[in-house]
Amino acid sequence: MKPQHQSLASGRWEKIPFIEQMANVGSEIERTINWKNKNKNDYSEKAFVRGLELLSLTIQDFKNKKRLKELTRLREALIDYFQFNNQFESSDQLWQKYFYAFNFAARRNF
Repeated sequence: MKPQHQSLASGRWEKIPFIEQMANVGSEIERTINWKNKNKNDYSEKAFVRGLELLSLTIQDFKNKKRLKELTRLREALIDYFQFNNQFESSDQLWQKYFYAFNFAARRNF
């Protein structure tokens, strides 16, 4: 599958600090939730795929190797919530709160 974020996948993503990487992932997850709640499943799915792609780039980024366990568990929980039967009992609010902290921290650095 061709990357949605080609310039990021070609090395630019690794130059972005971890907090901003996670804030960007969170933005796509927020879009996923918003489109899902509007019953626009096609848009929701596309946003989710973009979010997973950014999360995969974050996982591959060498500077994040100490966070690998958290990041791979995050991917597992997101896929469970949006694609499967939600065995971890996540909610839209949980994901919004989780990513809010990264968005807040990223905005403070500007």
